[in-house]
Formats: sequence, structure tokens, C-alpha cells
Amino acid sequence: MNAIISVPDLASELAGPRPPVLLDVRWQLAGPNLRPQYEDGHIPGAVYVDLDKELAGPAGSGGRHPLPEVPAFGAVMRRAGVCEDSPVVVYDGGQGWAAARAWWLLRWTGHPSVRVLDGGLAAWTADGGVLSESTPAPAEGDFMPVPGSLPLLDADAAAALARSGLLLDARAAERYRGDVEPIDRVGGHIPGAVSAPTTENVGADGRFLPAGALADRFKALGETAGEVGVYCGSGVSGAHEVLALEIAGIPAGLYAGSWSEWSADESRPVATGPDPL
Repeated sequence: MNAIISVPDLASELAGPRPPVLLDVRWQLAGPNLRPQYEDGHIPGAVYVDLDKELAGPAGSGGRHPLPEVPAFGAVMRRAGVCEDSPVVVYDGGQGWAAARAWWLLRWTGHPSVRVLDGGLAAWTADGGVLSESTPAPAEGDFMPVPGSLPLLDADAAAALARSGLLLDARAAERYRGDVEPIDRVGGHIPGAVSAPTTENVGADGRFLPAGALADRFKALGETAGEVGVYCGSGVSGAHEVLALEIAGIPAGLYAGSWSEWSADESRPVATGPDPL
């Protein structure tokens, strides 16, 4: 199954006999949740999911957005109507990072049919899609999450992969270089990691580049059919890069703690400048 779905295909499936469960994961970094925007208008039938509270655990030594406790995540998904055999489509405002986080968590915990709406709500409205202010009340789902279906990296595994394979840093290049660091303790990158801003995986409209173009991009960054991993600031935009790699046909692990966990540990080495080492 494709990891993304287009607006026309989603519209067709929503009108069909087995519509997917829709999750609205609109989110903004370091701001209040976007439920008010959801209530003002969302794709009909979509259930709002709060990334900070429901797709992450409390911030701490594990980073700014550590993975949620698996039972709690399962309860959130069941309340949203997610079943073991129900197709799921997730979307956000258009950036794609939050939707990719939900996609990654569902895939990591074993759900077999999850897609991200390519271009998000912005693409839906740009293509003439209608919005609803009605809040659905879905029947309780039966999804029981079992972690392990996608590779998950910890700090030590990420450090090792930077030496033995390809570790991609999905943050903006200036944060990778250490020129600026607006959020975490220190700027820079994991030694050996390669700068690969996730913003370069999409076009001006926020939709992903074609699979072939993405594959070419990752090959140019050093992908040679070996092991690939990704990290970012806190495991959100990194999920978006894992999704881009999936579209390109390249499996990749996610270092969920990412730079917010790595940089908080003063014993971890930090590299700066444009080069991996």
C-alpha cells in the first residue's frame, strides 16, 4: 500500500462503501493546540488528535516529544474509531510533519493500512474539498498496538549508524551546522550524520516529490542500499523524512529522542559546521 494518498483518491474513498478513519493532527511547535481551528472546519468525519498530549509522552530526559506510552496511544486510537482492519488516513494543516508522526506511530505499532494525505488540509481546500464543523462520535475501535513493526533507534544505535551506515539529520541546515539553535541546549549535529532537511522532500505546494526524485535525492546524500536512520529535533519532522524514504522505497529507522535527547546529555559528542565529522 502507498504511504500517501492524493486528494481525489481520498474524496473517492470517503464516498465509497468502506471509508477510511480520518485523523486530523493539526499542530504547531511551541504553541497551543489547534483544536479551535479543527472546530472551525475539518474534512468531514475527521477526529482531532492532539500531538503534544496524545502522540507524545511528557517532555524530559527522553526529549521534547518522547514516544507515548503504548497503552495510552492505543486508547487514543480506539476512541478515534481505529480498528485492526480499518484503513486510516491522517492529515495536518499542510506541512505534513504532525501527520507523519501519527503515520509512523500507527505503523510502528502494527497497523497495516495507514496513509498521509499528500499536502494535507491545504491541498484538500485548494482542490475544492468541503469542510465540516460537525464533530463526529465514532464507535469505539479495536486496535491493539504492538510495537516493533518499524525500526526504532536509541541514542547509541543512532551514533553507531552514523559510523556504519547513513544517519540523516532532517532539521534545517543552519541548526545542523550549529549556526543557530532556537530550542535545544546546544546547536550542531550527531558526529557522522548527514544534513538532509525534510523541507526539501516536498514541492512549493507541500506535496511530496515523485518517488523517483526522492530516491535520487537520498542516493545523492549517500544512500547505497545499506542501513538508514533519521533524526530531527524531537522526532516529528524526522517521521516526515522516514515517510519520504518510504515513498522512495527505502526503509529507515527513526531516532525518536532525536537532537532534543542527544543534546541534553552533556556526555554526548557534538559536531558543528557543514561536514558530518
